[in-house]
Amino acid sequence: MAKSNQGKITALYERLSRDDELQGESNSILNQKKYLEDYARKNGFNNIQHFTDDGYSGTNFVEVR
Repeated sequence: MAKSNQGKITALYERLSRDDELQGESNSILNQKKYLEDYARKNGFNNIQHFTDDGYSGTNFVEVR
């Protein structure tokens, strides 16, 4: 019996690039969203949901978001 993917999501995570910290929704975030969506769709991943940390880079420490 094949496994059901019903109720599952494809979680795509984008985060701010340190180089783009001064912009609105950074070009880095927009590029990451497009790249990840293209990859997911080409590989049969459906029910895409984005999770974005725009404003937080790997150099920021945030205890609770």
